[in-house]
Amino acid sequence: MTEEIPNPPLQPVSSLEPMDESALPASSAQNLPQLQEESGSNSSAESSNPSAQLPVEPSPSSPVSSPAPLRLVVSALSDVGCVRTNNEDAYGYDETLGIYAVCDGMGGMASGEVASSLAVTTILATFAQSESSPVTVSARLLQAISAANKNVWEKGQVSAHKGMGTTAVVAARDGERLIVGNVGDSRAYLIQDDQCIQLTVDHSYLNELIRNGTVKIEDAHSVDLQGMESVITRAVGVAADVEPDFFSIELKPGSAILLVTDGLTRYLLQDEIAGVLRVSTLESACANLISVAKQRGGQDNISCLLLVAVPAT
Repeated sequence: MTEEIPNPPLQPVSSLEPMDESALPASSAQNLPQLQEESGSNSSAESSNPSAQLPVEPSPSSPVSSPAPLRLVVSALSDVGCVRTNNEDAYGYDETLGIYAVCDGMGGMASGEVASSLAVTTILATFAQSESSPVTVSARLLQAISAANKNVWEKGQVSAHKGMGTTAVVAARDGERLIVGNVGDSRAYLIQDDQCIQLTVDHSYLNELIRNGTVKIEDAHSVDLQGMESVITRAVGVAADVEPDFFSIELKPGSAILLVTDGLTRYLLQDEIAGVLRVSTLESACANLISVAKQRGGQDNISCLLLVAVPAT
């Protein structure tokens, strides 16, 4: 669960590639059966290729030629954590359309669950509706996130859901690239060449402190935020309009992209994420990450969705 406050918007890091913006499918990961191993009784999960190993490396004997077509295999898991009694995270995807979303809801009572679930449903449905559109994938992704914002905002005008909202981190396939959009502090990571790199920039109170020089980036993980750890400066559905950030990633064989809520990232550093994935299969990767977060406290809901680029067969 996150809390939202108004603050000046953050900008994507310059070393990445910010994009220049000119009905929930049956394959969604919502309400899926639990993993056989390492997942708790409050978890739901799915893997599109359980036998795949991480990382998947290209064969060194492959001849030098045009890059082989790639496909994305996916595994996802959500867990209520060790403290909360309800899960306000949601995730979903459509492999055929190449759209993947993770959201972390906020709001009193069950409103966080409503916001995150509605956002995921709307993002996938809107992206599907624009499949035949001539606009770019990044424009379609912006439309989908904007539609989610509109639906959550309108639903939040009802007194029972007043003030609800959600984070969103969404990835969409665009040929041999992946377009990532984010609002809030749910993150996307790229794991490649045994390195884990944060792709997105949190719209958070902590990042505001870093941006204005109050906190050094190397001290960010240990700084005492005095109860403001979950405060975010942008969210889906808390205002009539939303401003996502967008990034573009070139897919390579073995590239892994991890979409996660802050219930995971508050407990694992980037090199620890890479270390867990290094010894995990695709099927067990999300469960192993969540297990570490729960061992270290698990005070929030924990969700992750892992994509791995492998040669198409």
